[in-house]
Amino acid sequence: MTLSRFVAGLQQRGHQLQLIRPRHRSEAQAPPDTDRLPLLQVSGLHIPLYPELQLGMPAGRRIHRAWRQLRPDIAYIATEGPLGWSALRAARRLGIPVVSGFHTNFHTYSRHYHMGLLMPLVKRYLRHFHHRSRCTLAPNPVLCEELTAAGFGQVRVLPRGVDTALFNPAHRSPGLRRQWGLADTDLAVLYVGRIAAEKNIHEALAAFRRIERSRPDARFIVVGDGPLRATLAGENPDLIFCGMRTGRALAEHFASADLFLFPSRTETFGNVTLEAMASGLAVVAYDYAAAAMHIRDGINGVRVNWQIPGEFVNRAEQLARDRRGLIAMGLAAREHTRGLGWDRIVDRLESILCENAFPEPAAHVSRI
Repeated sequence: MTLSRFVAGLQQRGHQLQLIRPRHRSEAQAPPDTDRLPLLQVSGLHIPLYPELQLGMPAGRRIHRAWRQLRPDIAYIATEGPLGWSALRAARRLGIPVVSGFHTNFHTYSRHYHMGLLMPLVKRYLRHFHHRSRCTLAPNPVLCEELTAAGFGQVRVLPRGVDTALFNPAHRSPGLRRQWGLADTDLAVLYVGRIAAEKNIHEALAAFRRIERSRPDARFIVVGDGPLRATLAGENPDLIFCGMRTGRALAEHFASADLFLFPSRTETFGNVTLEAMASGLAVVAYDYAAAAMHIRDGINGVRVNWQIPGEFVNRAEQLARDRRGLIAMGLAAREHTRGLGWDRIVDRLESILCENAFPEPAAHVSRI
């Protein structure tokens, strides 16, 4: 979704773009707002445990040939996999400047899949990769500092925005709440994200089980999919699993809930935090990434100190019991997001790309 916003925003500003990505199994899986772009599709490999995601395969010769025919002014590389490495090598051979994006904490994910021994190797590769770009864009200041300290070279912050017209309390749906078995005054506790170990979803479930003690009217709504879904559904038949939702349907799920739990500590940003806030929800999240940037603890949400064991569960229960606090924080959260639209984010991206493509001011349309 973030990359789709970047693409659409740069197109609106008059830039010529070419998109290189793995071939999707169906057009329905293709990113939105990219159907009118010059497109180079390459082979992809499905990632174990993540069947809806594809790892782009090496395509160095095709990229090199395409860029010799129509040379871009700059390349933005958003993946460190084989496809990203192919693009990086082609750009270096042709003298095309590169800006890279750090979108996923792959080195942190490794410890959640019993591959902790690989973590130093993955981190070394990521540093090697990003060191070869003019600069690396990270979505939050803490990650920027961490990458700089780890020797990643020039790292700059490019935060994320939120579509406040789409994610809006006005999309609250009484009909959807009835499907969940909830009256208007009952409590809908929401989780949106991958149902996977690295998302720490078990802590959200533990918080809900504690909430149930004082709020027997509560239901836990899970939006998303992932390798742990079948296990969690089998062990917790009372939970409501909604599967993947996008666009207006996702916005309705956010707006129809009352409390959002987001216990992940592996995000580079966590767009769902802003989407929940824009939807008028009080958010409970760790003091990390988007929450650290946007939640004022006790004012527009709850920011949890991850160093205190059990604090996430305790703070979630306290907030769930405070009906007035839920409403007040939700209103404050919505108000906070009013100035966080995508336009200013794309403006900053455009500025970074242009200053790296053209060290001296240039007055022509760029190719990216």
